[in-house]
Amino acid sequence: MKSQALLTVVSLALAAPALAQKATPAAVREKTVDSAKKDDKPATAPETKPGDTAKATLKDAKGQSLGDVTLEQTPHGVLIKGTLSNLPAGTHAIHIHETGKCDAPEFKTAGGHFNPNKKTHGMMSPGGKHEGDLPNITSTQDGKAQFEFFATEGLTVQSLMDADGSAIVVHAQGDDYKTDPAGNAGGRVACGVVSK
Repeated sequence: MKSQALLTVVSLALAAPALAQKATPAAVREKTVDSAKKDDKPATAPETKPGDTAKATLKDAKGQSLGDVTLEQTPHGVLIKGTLSNLPAGTHAIHIHETGKCDAPEFKTAGGHFNPNKKTHGMMSPGGKHEGDLPNITSTQDGKAQFEFFATEGLTVQSLMDADGSAIVVHAQGDDYKTDPAGNAGGRVACGVVSK
């Protein structure tokens, strides 16, 4: 008798999960299974699509427009093109900064360089480069600069559209491509918020 009672208890214990599942409506079971599947998925970055574009209109400390920089997603990286005017003549660093805010006159609200992977600054740095590090541009004696280059290293147009946005900043001097955090590029002379 004791062994039969013990067998009954063991059988009920083993059958309890199945009985509980049968007692639960199918719709609730499916929803629970679907929720578990969704929670198990790792977070993925927003999909990048060739042809995605963004633009920044750069302004100087007085609010005067200096021109536009366009960004276009390609299969090989982001194609960055710009035509600027009224810049001081000479070589200037141009970087993508981490925050889409350009409060004049110093544009410090744009934050540091766009650098989600926490690398050191500079294309020539062993621990670099920031995703926002770009080649220098040169303006002529009449203050005009025209440029076109690819930004690779994981940069995408979509990544620049995160919660706090991003900005393109032109500096007073050229980037030495190695000094952390900004390549000894001097003050910020122009800034533009990146937008779709």
